[in-house]
Amino acid sequence: MEKEEVLEIFSKLGVINKGHFLLTSGKHSNTYLQCAKIFQYPKYSEIFSKELALKFKGHEIDVVIGPAIGGIILAYEVARQVGAKAFFAEREEGMMKLRRGFEIKEGENVLVVEDVVTTGGSVKEVINLVNFLKGNVIGVGSIVDRSDGKVNFEVPFKSVVSLYVETYEKEECPLCKEGIPLVKPGSRKF
Repeated sequence: MEKEEVLEIFSKLGVINKGHFLLTSGKHSNTYLQCAKIFQYPKYSEIFSKELALKFKGHEIDVVIGPAIGGIILAYEVARQVGAKAFFAEREEGMMKLRRGFEIKEGENVLVVEDVVTTGGSVKEVINLVNFLKGNVIGVGSIVDRSDGKVNFEVPFKSVVSLYVETYEKEECPLCKEGIPLVKPGSRKF
């Protein structure tokens, strides 16, 4: 899938939003990617998940797991594509945990997925959880990599598309200095 094709779909679905946003990482940005809009449409969920699954072709995958909420549907759909189990991790008392009877068995090959990766914080939490449970993390996949190549998961990281989106520390944010109202669109509360 070419970048232009991805951006055309994103535009059609309203995935890319402009304004002044507080990201899950705590950073500010003038652009927010609402990949949840992709998952409104099973057709696009399948298209992007298939693209991601192809990037891990040849790997044995027993479990695909994503952090709640952004990784739930993606984990399910990628797992469907590769014939694996689909799990999601939930934050409980500030830590990612497996609930609802999900179990990663020692030595199982696990692919961690997330809709958008900026700093990789949630993904790293899921990786730590899988490692704690003695699973074998074989890679990380996302629809969008907006880390600008700065994130390192110590396993292969592949995305459908890489997009550079400027982010700012709160103290250095030009949007704050202009008095533009800040919006927190994601699912994680601070």
